[in-house]
Amino acid sequence: MSTPSSPMRQRITKVSYPYVAKLHAAPKLTLPGITLVLALAGVFAPLPVGVPALVLLALLLGWLAFLSWPAVTGGPKFLRIFSIVLILLFAVSRIANG
Repeated sequence: MSTPSSPMRQRITKVSYPYVAKLHAAPKLTLPGITLVLALAGVFAPLPVGVPALVLLALLLGWLAFLSWPAVTGGPKFLRIFSIVLILLFAVSRIANG
């Protein structure tokens, strides 16, 4: 049984479609590559570059999690939330430690 989606979810999904289509048409390693570059920049780059990279990574993962949320159940939902929170906490710790 499918549940009706909210107007906000429908709108975000519709706006996201061209970007998801481009990612799907790109080489298979494009998304993992973007994720890896943002993560490495977030960890090893100086603070003015690292923190925005981590925030961008969290936003990217949050966007993908939002789009896939209806199709995911239980444990994977927790892992998606946990990874985003962990990335944001690491960004905050980078700011706190200078």
